[in-house]
Amino acid sequence: MRLVFAGTPEVALPSLRALIDSSRHDVIAVVTRPDAPSGRGRRLERSPVGALADEHGIEVLTPAKAGDPEFLERLRALEPDLCPVVAYGNLLPQRTLDVPRFGWVNLHFSVLPAWRGAAPVQASVRNGDDITGASTFRIVKELDAGPVFGVVTEKVRDRDTSGDLLARLSVSGADLLLSTVDGIEDGTLRAIEQPSDGVTYAAKISVEDARLDFTTPATAVDRLARAVTPEPGAWAEFRGERLKLGPVTPVADVTLPAGEVLVERKRVLVGTATTAVALGEVQAQGKKRMAATDWARGVRIEAGERIA
Repeated sequence: MRLVFAGTPEVALPSLRALIDSSRHDVIAVVTRPDAPSGRGRRLERSPVGALADEHGIEVLTPAKAGDPEFLERLRALEPDLCPVVAYGNLLPQRTLDVPRFGWVNLHFSVLPAWRGAAPVQASVRNGDDITGASTFRIVKELDAGPVFGVVTEKVRDRDTSGDLLARLSVSGADLLLSTVDGIEDGTLRAIEQPSDGVTYAAKISVEDARLDFTTPATAVDRLARAVTPEPGAWAEFRGERLKLGPVTPVADVTLPAGEVLVERKRVLVGTATTAVALGEVQAQGKKRMAATDWARGVRIEAGERIA
């Protein structure tokens, strides 16, 4: 089939590679977010999906909005049979959805109808889910509500960050997306409507949402820190300045007042509403990321000081 692939970040690359490498399909163009300023020089930089397309000589379309008239004109001229989507990051109006004869098929990183929305993997980690996965579905006007073609599942490991889990799902999801595209071409795959019960939503996580609250239980602190790693990154305040924090580790046998810091020879503990957590990596303002013990030695924490 003639495919126009829509995606933007690195997590979409395994799927794009799988479709490019398939002998059954022809990726005739990709749609991605416009080039964005990056680095100290703020030079415009191609998205990961756009850069991979450039390497393969594939046309790259970068509309500001997916309903722009010029983009729609070019999309219609390409005459795609199907448009696969992985983490594109732009709304698709109905006039755009109507262009390909088999529609648009999205790879979403949850087992729908659970965790519809922008941050399903982060929500799964924060919620303490044992199992998550990825789903392929036909895109409709309602958010992530279209009929489902296929699902793969993935165990959420005890120390998984969102980055860890998403990396695995991007690979298994690529296989699922390719098999879905094959099945649509063969006419052997039928999409099944999502059940009306079990619907949950995962909104995009802001920087403010990623602030750790040490007045909550250690389990909650741990889950949130892993959920927002690597993006947007956990943080708290120490001595009135923002302190970036990597994942923490619950410590079952130590109890401290919420937020109080205890420096030991090989670890730095912080109290929560239940038991303490051990800090991992820490990054103070204007400093490099370092082990919590190195940071604690440098700032000379006094007895009773708190992180909030």
